[in-house]
Amino acid sequence: MSGPDKSTLEPTGPDARQRRTILIAVCIALMAVIASVSGLNVAQPDLAITFDVAQSTVLWIINIYTLGLAALLLPLGAIGDRFGRKPMLVAGLAVFGAANVVAALAPSAEIILAARLAGGVGAAMIMPITLAVITSTFPPAERGQAIGVWTGVAGGGGIIGMFLSAALVDLVTWRWLFALPVVLVVIALVMALRSVPNSRETSGHPFDTVGALTSVVAMVGLIFVLQEGPERGWTAPLTLLGLVVGVAAAVAFVAWELRRRDAALLDVRLFGERSLAGGSITLLVVFGVQAGIFVVLFPFFQAVLGWSALVSTLAMMPMAVLMMVASSLAPRLAQRVGPRVTMAAGILLAGAGLALMASAVSVDGGYPSILPGMLTMGLGMGLSMTPSTEAITSALPRERQGVASALNDVTRELGTALGIALLGALLSAGYRSAVDARLDGVPDGAADAARQGVANALDAAADAGPQAQELVRAAQESFVEGWQSAMWAGVVVMAVLFVYVLVRGPRSPSDTPAGPTADQPEPARAAAG
Repeated sequence: MSGPDKSTLEPTGPDARQRRTILIAVCIALMAVIASVSGLNVAQPDLAITFDVAQSTVLWIINIYTLGLAALLLPLGAIGDRFGRKPMLVAGLAVFGAANVVAALAPSAEIILAARLAGGVGAAMIMPITLAVITSTFPPAERGQAIGVWTGVAGGGGIIGMFLSAALVDLVTWRWLFALPVVLVVIALVMALRSVPNSRETSGHPFDTVGALTSVVAMVGLIFVLQEGPERGWTAPLTLLGLVVGVAAAVAFVAWELRRRDAALLDVRLFGERSLAGGSITLLVVFGVQAGIFVVLFPFFQAVLGWSALVSTLAMMPMAVLMMVASSLAPRLAQRVGPRVTMAAGILLAGAGLALMASAVSVDGGYPSILPGMLTMGLGMGLSMTPSTEAITSALPRERQGVASALNDVTRELGTALGIALLGALLSAGYRSAVDARLDGVPDGAADAARQGVANALDAAADAGPQAQELVRAAQESFVEGWQSAMWAGVVVMAVLFVYVLVRGPRSPSDTPAGPTADQPEPARAAAG
């Protein structure tokens, strides 16, 4: 290394009041990004009708945003570290806001696809900077609590965004779904311009362009496979091509970063440390399970209980609220008993919540049969997410906080895609296996439709004649069996994670420092560039 990096920050640090304003500003910006990930899910039929497109195109309108977001998080986080976090945040908010305005007015599927992709780019400029601003601005004594608030918004914001989106679809039209992010962006932009301090880092190494490009290709390939595999088939040529490209690029990225060492975009050697590895794996699994749960819950509310999208989303709110509360309380618990115990307790509770839902769910039991499990899971996820996030940010030095934040976000996005793909596949397989044995006497056409999914079975019931009610009941009970298969698989995954964290998690607060500072000695700052 040619010499110690120098950090540039405003001469005087923000006072307590300004820090609160900064936290509110970045959390509002984060809420806009998170709400846009899942908001369009409630408008799939409306999008198909408006643009006269197939379901596959509708899914691309929804998923291309996540693809752009996940692919660009690491390089844009690093660029923000170098050229200024406040300018990157402001530029990202401008791009994101403009993209949402275009999407709201889009006259064709092609325009809204382009706007959603641009929105993902803007989101990738915003998301890592929000956490990097917190870690570079808040003093160590307050940093954990601020990260807890950020984590709560990141974890529960998607559910809140879906609730507001469902309300807008029911009350007005799907185009108003883009009004919410625009309003949040305007508020965040005004607050950021007034209160967020600028910080940037200078480095003795050139920007890792090769690392940035290979990371983009790897993320595009892997996320594409996880998004398209369930739709096209896991053995489809395009799916396999995406897998080969993604894995090859990921291997090339790791090899290149090992060669670059201290000048790497992301020093992969740090994954040998407890904090970075434990925090990343925990977030990957927890967000994967959370996303998989959502895939299961919404069809249960709508197809089994017969609820609307708005009521279904409202039913998720208790879990989201408890998750956000637990996220804000987790730093205090981690200070008392240590991050490893806090993470392990959260994972244990989340796994117990899955087990409660899997064992108690039934068609006749309805919402009360799953509510205790949902609440337990929300509490556990909130406790595990905050110390995991802080473990990641504390593992990288201050001048790499944009990269640390981006790594945290990439882990969440990859975990989400994995959870939806894997638990969704388990649900579908369990449903098909269970429904086959319940279709005796049902007309062939209705039976074939029922095998495709519970929603298809309900649609086909009108043509099933005297067996209509029997078909509905068979589909609902089969869905519950598929639910149980997916949930028990989640319990096994959480059990493995629990053991891993007990063995390899951060053992004490001293193992996960509140965050590296610019005056650390050179050996402690292992990732620079």
